[in-house]
Amino acid sequence: MTQPATTTRARRRRQARGQQRIELILDIAAQVFAEVGFEVATTNAIAARASISPGSLYQFFPNKDAIAESLADRFVERLRTTQAIFGPEIEVLPLDELIDHIVDPLVAFHVSHPGFQALFSGSIVSPRLASATQGFLQAVVRRAEAMFAARAPNMSPELRARCARVSVELVRGLLPLVVAADPTERDAVVVELKAAQRGYLAPLLRGSDSPGAESS
Repeated sequence: MTQPATTTRARRRRQARGQQRIELILDIAAQVFAEVGFEVATTNAIAARASISPGSLYQFFPNKDAIAESLADRFVERLRTTQAIFGPEIEVLPLDELIDHIVDPLVAFHVSHPGFQALFSGSIVSPRLASATQGFLQAVVRRAEAMFAARAPNMSPELRARCARVSVELVRGLLPLVVAADPTERDAVVVELKAAQRGYLAPLLRGSDSPGAESS
């Protein structure tokens, strides 16, 4: 039996309100995790910050781990949108432009998602969270390997794999320092991050601003 249109509209409004409440809880949880860390954060603190009762929070999330896992899923989905920066242009851009092209969007993502580091750095909330970004990181490393193959074709596959991993982890390891920096100091820290990446890549890609050039 077909439900009346008014009933359908009312159900959709409830669903929309519920989704808005979920997004609010996740936004607040990201702030709390970023400020005090996952271990210290509590569902009561998240509920209080969101101006809802703990009971209302538990209607959507049974515990803190469930909040963290939903937040992790959202982070990973948004992080995937940055994957476009690892397109074919990374094989032809001059080194300084290459570093800007990759580092600037990643910095912007991490700064605008303060809870990301709390869930994906340091202690791991759960094995599921530990593996949540693995696909993304593996894809990035593969693209870095392709970049080395195009720009320094004399590299052995083993060396390409090692250099790709080191290059990716160098940026990944310094991003928390950028996020933690005072906003007035952040640009200077980004400059240092780029200098570190340039210092690592320049000897490997010397003379390879054009694809196919031999590495030294």
